[in-house]
Amino acid sequence: MKPRLTIAALLFCGCLGLAAQTAPAPSPSVQQIQKLADGQHWDEITRMLGPVPSRTADMDFYYGMALARLKRWTEAEKALEAGRRLAPRDPRFPVELAGIAFEQKKYPQAAHHLRRAVKLSPKDAYTNDFLGTVYYLEDNLPASLKYWNRVGKPAIVAVRNDPEPRVSPVLLDRAFAFSPASTLLLPQYLDTEVRLRGLGIFPQYHFDLQARSDGKFDLLFRNNELDSYGDSKWQGLFLFLRGLPFQEVNPGLYNLRGHAINFTSMYRWDAQKRRIFADLSGPFEGSAKYRWEYVTDLRDENWAIRNGFAGPAPVLASFNMRHEMLAFDLASYASARWNWSAGAEASHRNFRSVAPGVVLTPQILATGYQLKQEAQIGDTLWRVPERRFTVDAAASTQAGRLWSRQPESFEKLAGSMKWHWFPRAEGGDYETTQQFRAGKIFGQAPLDELYILGLERDNDLPMRAHIGTRDGRKGSAPLGRDYFLENWQTDKNIYGNGLMNVQLGPLLDIGKITDPGTQLGSHQWLFDTGAEVRLRIFSSGIIFSYGKDLRTGNNAFYFRLLGQGER
Repeated sequence: MKPRLTIAALLFCGCLGLAAQTAPAPSPSVQQIQKLADGQHWDEITRMLGPVPSRTADMDFYYGMALARLKRWTEAEKALEAGRRLAPRDPRFPVELAGIAFEQKKYPQAAHHLRRAVKLSPKDAYTNDFLGTVYYLEDNLPASLKYWNRVGKPAIVAVRNDPEPRVSPVLLDRAFAFSPASTLLLPQYLDTEVRLRGLGIFPQYHFDLQARSDGKFDLLFRNNELDSYGDSKWQGLFLFLRGLPFQEVNPGLYNLRGHAINFTSMYRWDAQKRRIFADLSGPFEGSAKYRWEYVTDLRDENWAIRNGFAGPAPVLASFNMRHEMLAFDLASYASARWNWSAGAEASHRNFRSVAPGVVLTPQILATGYQLKQEAQIGDTLWRVPERRFTVDAAASTQAGRLWSRQPESFEKLAGSMKWHWFPRAEGGDYETTQQFRAGKIFGQAPLDELYILGLERDNDLPMRAHIGTRDGRKGSAPLGRDYFLENWQTDKNIYGNGLMNVQLGPLLDIGKITDPGTQLGSHQWLFDTGAEVRLRIFSSGIIFSYGKDLRTGNNAFYFRLLGQGER
């Protein structure tokens, strides 16, 4: 029996030894790991925490941080994501994940994590500074300022120009809402952008923050300035002759005497719609916040009212209209949030060779002198710089009185809402806009005051499968006193070389226009779809659009000029 007992005892002791050898080592304490992290012993941290089967959130944080310091990015992300799931309210995890993405130059991913961290800890200086830096590297200065301003950055030492503008230095200084030796604030930057656009002499410009060794910045204003006929003789020649395909030329003078006084005009010799237009504008009392404008417009047009621009669409009415107008306007560019304008207009109209048919009433064809006052106000309802997204709204009113055989009064009310979005963090690819507009006329207005839904070079309410002329004569697009219009489009950058840019994208237009008491209007909802190509050269260009009327199946191909500053 003794040998058997001895063997059993030996086996029992061996099992105890084996169990002792395979038993898991005790988990290190958070204090131990933190002490190792303070000493930057990253290899030791990964060796100690790697075998731990069930790590706490704190362990996952230090484990992921150690792996990140060792540039083991994939393992670090897994550890930190595991810790974030255990402690979703802890901002340390998204900040560390952002650091991993930042080291790999994945800036959109870094910004995503940092936005989450800012939501968890809105006042954390490091997180806001980090997020501002990411947007700075993405060339999204408004978003960068939004978060840097929370920590008192960026401090501007000097403001420099490249090249030096020819406009008056005093006027340019008044356009800048900020000053050197101060912190550049987001509202100041946005106000400056509005004032520069209002001057009408900088079709292209860009602000660059240039970092200094002392942690501060210099601000560089890169600009392309229109002066006299343009930035160069070739640009001036292009701006003058760009309307030749449409039987028009566009003489212009810019930045007269260095005071941002601009003269633009158009002379059209089209036999069906002759027009002379001139616009003179300048800063009010030398301020970049307000701008005055004088406009004169002379027209001699032949109209043929039809129900369409293609197919069997007989002439329902025809006439010749002569119209002369002189207007004055004062507009505010003081703030990026609010804008307004107010003005007055005097005009005279005369209708000749009239064949009214059954669609035109004597009131619509009333002739004589007219006085009209106009006012408009706009507001940026929502701005999200980090998403490059804005929502703007505007409302306008016009009140007029026409002295004809029987004096007539009318009022036009209109409103709009538009959102604008760049879905990518950098660049202008897939730029998307959608605008909703509506208008109504109260009282009796003459024909040239009616709204028109369609493509026509003198009209700003496009339905891009409804062309407003046929055989050169206006009147083939629906017109009336009440309208609703929606325009949506997305533009993809196809080609660009600094001088020329080509964009292509789909479009969708929805609209309806009515005129109670007459046979004018669309009589039903209109739906147009298609695509648009935008060719930009210098500060202007040409738009080619294709539209398809989803109700009739009609196809519309149309060219028009892209105005300066128009997107």
